[in-house]
Order: sequence, then C-alpha cells, then structure tokens
Amino acid sequence: MPVLNDQLSAQLSQLLTKVVAPIELAASLDNSDLSAQVRELLEEIAAKSENITLTDEANPRTPSFAVRRIGTDVEVRFAGLPLGHEFSSLVLALLQVGGHPAKISDEQRQAIQRIKGPREFVTYMSLTCQNCPEVVQALNTISIINPSIRHTAVEGGAFQSEVENHGIMSVPVTFEGDEMFSSGRTTLDDFVSMLDEGGAQAAVDQMNQEEPYDVVIVGGGPAASSAAIYTARKGIRTAMVMDHRGGQVVETESIENAISQVHTTGSQLAADLTEHINQYDIDVYVPQWADRLEIAAVSADDNSRDYPLHTVVTRSGGHLRARSVIVASGATWRTLGVPGEEEYRNKGVSFCPHCDGPLFKNKDVVVIGGGNSGIEAAIDLAGVARHVTVVEFLDQLKADRVLLDAMDALDNVDVIVGARSTEVIGDGQKVTALAYEDRASGETRSVDTDGIFIQIGLVPNTQWLPEEVELSDRREVVTDREGKTNVLGIFAAGDCTDEPYKQIVTAFGSGATAALSAFNYLIRAPHHD
Repeated sequence: MPVLNDQLSAQLSQLLTKVVAPIELAASLDNSDLSAQVRELLEEIAAKSENITLTDEANPRTPSFAVRRIGTDVEVRFAGLPLGHEFSSLVLALLQVGGHPAKISDEQRQAIQRIKGPREFVTYMSLTCQNCPEVVQALNTISIINPSIRHTAVEGGAFQSEVENHGIMSVPVTFEGDEMFSSGRTTLDDFVSMLDEGGAQAAVDQMNQEEPYDVVIVGGGPAASSAAIYTARKGIRTAMVMDHRGGQVVETESIENAISQVHTTGSQLAADLTEHINQYDIDVYVPQWADRLEIAAVSADDNSRDYPLHTVVTRSGGHLRARSVIVASGATWRTLGVPGEEEYRNKGVSFCPHCDGPLFKNKDVVVIGGGNSGIEAAIDLAGVARHVTVVEFLDQLKADRVLLDAMDALDNVDVIVGARSTEVIGDGQKVTALAYEDRASGETRSVDTDGIFIQIGLVPNTQWLPEEVELSDRREVVTDREGKTNVLGIFAAGDCTDEPYKQIVTAFGSGATAALSAFNYLIRAPHHD
C-alpha cells in the first residue's frame, strides 16, 4: 500500500517538476517495519522524477536517508519517516537540493554564505509539532546554501534512546555535538543571527545610521504586517522591528476563520505575510527585540508643527528614530509565576501539546487551565498519554460544552477544580509533580506527573513601553477607534491593545486602521529635517 495518499501523490508529482539538478536519495535501512515504510516512500518519490535516483548507503542512524545533489557537497539528512508536518520539510529539501531556489531575501542569502564552517547540527522533532518544520527547514536551507553547515532532522519517536540520552522533553531542539544549540521555535533569521559572526553588530550599525523613518512598526504578526503593507502602499518610509516573522500566529495549528481561506496553518499564514511584505520597500530588522520606547518631549507652546522624533531602542543597542510609531508587539503565553516553572521549562513544562505531546507517550501529564485551549490540550494529550489531569483555578471549567462533552467521554482524564498551582516540583533533571492549594480548604496537595502543559491564556507584550503610554489594568495599550494612543504620534494595533476580540481578522483590521491614522497624522505637518 502506498505511503502517500492520492492527493499528496498528485501534489508531489507536480512539485517535483521543479527539480532541475540530479539528486540521489541515499538510504540507510534495515529489516524493520519503519525501514520498509521509508523505502516505500523513497521509491514513490524516485519514480516521480527522472532527476531522482535511489541508492543504499551505511549510516549510524537507521532508518535514515540523505537528499544529496549528485557531484556536490550539498545534502540534508532525515532520520525516521518524515510525514505529518515534516512532509513539507522533505518536499522543500527535494526542491532546494534539486536546484529550486529558496524563497528568502538577498540579505538572508548573503548572510548564510558568510557563515564559517564546518559545523554540524542535529534537530530532534515530532511529526505532530507545528513549530518543528520551521526549525528543520531553516537549518536545511542554511546547509543547502552553505554546504560547510551540515544538518540532520531526527524524528524523536523513532529514535527514543537518543531522546532519552539527551534528556529531551520538548521539541524542537537542536544540538551541535553533545551541546544544546537552540530549543523551541527558532527561525531562519534567528539561526543566521547566531551563526553569522559580526552580523548582529552590522544590523545595529545599520539601525543607528538610518535617517528618521516616517513610521516604525514594532511586531511581526498580522497587525504589524497589515500596518506595514498599508503604510508602504501610501509611500511613507517604513521600518519593522520584530523578534520573528508572523508573531504569535505561528503557534496556531489550524486556522479556519481567516476570511477567504477555508483552511490554512499558522506557519503558512506567517510565510504568506512575509512574502507580501517582501513586495514593498520595507526595512525589516529581525531578529530584534524592542527594549524601550523613548518618547520625544513636546513643549506645550511648541508651534513649529515639526514632528517630534520618537526612538525605538532594541535590546541589541539599535536606535531607530521615527516621526510615528505603531505598537503591534502582540502577546505571549501567560506563565504561572511559581517556583520551578522556569527551572523545568522544556524539562517537562511545556506550552505546546501538539509539539511535545508525543514525547509523553504512555506517561502521566497535567494540563493547567480549564478554558477552551486547556480542554483541547487535554483531549489531544489523552490520545498519547497514559493519564491526563486537568487543574483549574476556578470552581468550574470555562470551556465550551462541546469540548467538555468530548473530554467527559474519555476514561483517562481527571479534573481538579478550585486549585491554585503553587510549585513545579522536579528531581533536578525533569518534572515529577505539581503542587497546588485546594482553595476551599487551604490544604496543600500535589499530583505526580511527568509533564505539565500550561494553557492559561496570553499576556500583552507591553513591558517595554514607558509610563507615558496609557495601559489598561491588564497592561494592554489603550487606543481609540482610530488606533491612537494618548501620546502624539504613537499608535497601536492587535493583541497588545485593549481591542476586546483577539482574532486574526481583527488584528488585520486594527493594523490597517493604525496605519491609515499614522498616515493622516504625517500629512498634516511638514517633515522634520
């Protein structure tokens, strides 16, 4: 029986027409069932293009295979069966090794070519992890453009002993030798920044040498992207400062309410936003973190009508001056703020059940949070874990009834309500229990667990803003219907604001509104020399 269904097989046949350079799939296989599946997949692929051949070779990891451009040093390697989310990584590797150029900017390509080798990386991933393909594809692209960098993507479920020897409890995670190089969602820009010696300082120097922008947009998600596209289309000089492209949306597994798209994924939407931004003359500084906003002083009797120049200062030391600023810095996972939480992050404490759930197969886990995201996580984890315990602060669960009914039908899920989580307990290497206070009795109790998945919502990224910018009691930026803040020339949009509905479609709209308001602000006074 074919490994690929008819739809995937047809799509792959079409994509492989873009392979122009001869490549070989060099496989290291044994007599296991998994090796048989890998061979069948590779045979299906090789049969679809005259430029692809299948050969055998020996490799310490079995089953594994290299995708190699014949007669060159260009190759990437997969260990295991790269299906699920990683099938897209395999397809991109086939195309790029086969001579189809990666969709990256000239600046990114030049930075990759500057990286000095040799260096060799191994990324551990799971097939249900939506963040893993970004890491795998980033390092694959780097190694294809610069063959002095080597990369192998290892499916953790197929190489359990390696995962346990490294103490891995969260994916994606990348190792260089025996040392962890990165963990969690890491972008191409992040890797380039870490590997390109001198690149980080060059970015700071560029920021500090730039003339004032008309608008600087802080953020990389839907609101920031929408704002940047609108300001660029208005012809005003635009820069974006972001830690990663796509913002929080890349954490989303499936999106079915983006108007005009029946279905997409967070990672695909982030890629679409990046491609759209690249159509315009927008200076993008990434990965960069906004550290503070310096508000220009404006005298009450100032009648010059010159624009006050605000300054966005990055954590790296860059200074970007601008006549207007749009704050679209989004939100991040809310944490418990209890002892042990940070110590055991990625050692049993996780925020992504899709990414890390497979690592807890036949183990006991806890989900903290009884809202929709928490109950969805419990349902997903119940399919792989031995037992799931949901811990909720309130006296009742807040999730929709349809989700509660689905959870109630499962026989390996228990619920504890009225519980305040007080401590993550571990043995120094990994999580062993969660301590909580019974809010009714005041008693301290604990539940033994191998992993804790925290699902208690988001917190706005506004800690970098000065006290002059008005915030709500939830630390959200207060805006009016035009996206204006209480500070002249400062606008805000998206999940970091007091907009009541935190949705992708509302973020697009608020980004456009803030951009149009910034444009109206800028055309009503002469430019500052």
